[in-house]
Amino acid sequence: MRYRMRLAAAATSGLALLAGCGLTSGSPLVDDVRPGSVGKGEPLKGASITVTSKEFTEQLVLGAMMGIAFKAAGADVLDRTGIQGSVGAREAIKSGDADAMYEYTGTAWITYLGNSDPIPDPQKQWQAVHDADLKNGITWLPPSALNNTYALAMNQANFKKYGTKTLSDVAALSKSNPGAVTLCVESEFANRADGLPGMEKAYGMKIPAGNITQMDSGIIYTQANKGSCTFGEVYTTDGRIKAMNLKTMADDRHFFPNYNAAPEINTKSLKKYPKMAEVLDPITKKLDNTVAQELNAKVDVDGQDPHDVAKDWLVKEGFVKE
Repeated sequence: MRYRMRLAAAATSGLALLAGCGLTSGSPLVDDVRPGSVGKGEPLKGASITVTSKEFTEQLVLGAMMGIAFKAAGADVLDRTGIQGSVGAREAIKSGDADAMYEYTGTAWITYLGNSDPIPDPQKQWQAVHDADLKNGITWLPPSALNNTYALAMNQANFKKYGTKTLSDVAALSKSNPGAVTLCVESEFANRADGLPGMEKAYGMKIPAGNITQMDSGIIYTQANKGSCTFGEVYTTDGRIKAMNLKTMADDRHFFPNYNAAPEINTKSLKKYPKMAEVLDPITKKLDNTVAQELNAKVDVDGQDPHDVAKDWLVKEGFVKE
């Protein structure tokens, strides 16, 4: 399940976590790791750092990467990853209950900072978020190429049948053969301005309500794979896209926001432990959609533990040593 943009649910769960015990839980990271290409000289020795994340697969993997890297650099790390909802994790960083997490630029720009129009250029989107969030006591480190945004995807049989490659092609198909365009989407995507309604407007689509089925995100992938719906709403870094050999439609009018993952750090914490930035920077630079799909698939398809997946990747890439 993805909780990246569930405003109402996230707000409720976030407040509940802040008021209750959600942010007081957590466990010390006990991984026996040493510096590799990051953390040489243990620049964080003596630091006490709390790492958090949201609860979906990619966030758990990214949160584990961050914590393990800090641990290798000498820090004592408290693991508070897996907070339900975007707002709970965000508020933990903002309040200082947690020090660091990987967050998405589009989520911050639209959900937290209240803007309605995304910025098409990824770097300018990051810069705008960076500048706006400084007043909230949050510092954004440079972003990765990992862009976990929305897409429509179809199975190979339907791709061969209809030949659509872009959302403009989907729009054309919806006019020439309205019955061919059936969608499986999450309820949130079906109602968000930066989801289905906005996409239809941007591309001149008009999809009948009877052609749209709302369901949980995990089911969407299986239904699109079966061909029960022609197109399914997916996330571009989800490992099931590759595992199921789904074909994604290019957003040729650049409608969907950029959701580039970047470290989001409590500013006071960063001033206290400035070496966090140099530890994370090489790791962030290595992250892209291919890496994310591969690692997410190890969890969602192969059933591996997110923490183990993160650690194995850091070791394989030489960032840390066991």
